[in-house]
Amino acid sequence: MREVRLAAHPQDTAALEHFDVVETTTPEPQDGQILVRNLWMSVDPCMRAQMNRGVANLPGFQVGEPLHRGAIGAVIDSRTDDQEKGDVVLHRKGWRTHAVLDAHHATKVDAHAVPPQAYLGVLGTTGFTAYLGLARETGVPPGETVFLSGAAGAVGSTAGQLARHLGAGRVIGSTGDPDKARWLTDELGFDAAINYREGPVSEQLAEAAPEGIDLFFDNVGGEHLEAALGAMNYRGRIALCGQISTYDTGEPPTGPRNLVEASLRCISIHGFQITSSEQRALVPEFIAEVAPMVASGALKHRETVYDGLHQAPEALLGLFTGKNTGKMLVRL
Repeated sequence: MREVRLAAHPQDTAALEHFDVVETTTPEPQDGQILVRNLWMSVDPCMRAQMNRGVANLPGFQVGEPLHRGAIGAVIDSRTDDQEKGDVVLHRKGWRTHAVLDAHHATKVDAHAVPPQAYLGVLGTTGFTAYLGLARETGVPPGETVFLSGAAGAVGSTAGQLARHLGAGRVIGSTGDPDKARWLTDELGFDAAINYREGPVSEQLAEAAPEGIDLFFDNVGGEHLEAALGAMNYRGRIALCGQISTYDTGEPPTGPRNLVEASLRCISIHGFQITSSEQRALVPEFIAEVAPMVASGALKHRETVYDGLHQAPEALLGLFTGKNTGKMLVRL
């Protein structure tokens, strides 16, 4: 088998030199375990933070040890009655071609209703993060104006569509590419899309939302968060999902410089992660509501796919240079 290991902790921007792809012996499953041949692997921004210090409830990766993240694989050997050879399962030992794990750490998925990799994206942690932030953390009262940063990414593109489904009157997204902006408006139904490379976010947001915004779903931080604070209506809400603009740089974050607006406008800021058993208990509710939307095409999603384990480091680095539209995946 092969696996991707951390070669060194990056001091500033991560590069290919910080990864090793190595061959090692495929372990034998013991009683109560399964051997899985991985088919798809998830690539997520938080992995960059794990390459140094870890983040929230996710521990940091150690030099010389394999990276890990969500994966979909096929059971090729089973020493348990819980899974059979041929079952397709979701588990957390990605970033390697094969994995041995206890059977209770793998979840069998229906690979016929939707493509199996959807359980790493729109029906996995990605989609659940969008659902949790909107449906549970902040809510979307009918008619509100919602602004999303990183809107063409995996979480942002799902959150924008769910905001509309939950009752938003106007949905505005931010991206850094004109083709992605057109995808947001022409295919996903966003009312407007800002290209942050074409001018200050604050100025473009004021034009797109002249009456202000009620809810900001933030995946980027920095300039976007500062602009949203300046455009927020009284008693608006902010769902802090991520700050990808700060993950892969040696420079300290620059803002927001106008945090006082949160006090002046009585803004509620909701930072959240999927950490508690109470939150995870909502997954069946999420699947029941969102899976039919995905199956019918009412909730659209896109994947950016790199082929081969050796491409996994490049796929991760590509998240920070805008190489993905929708969910970033590696296909084995």
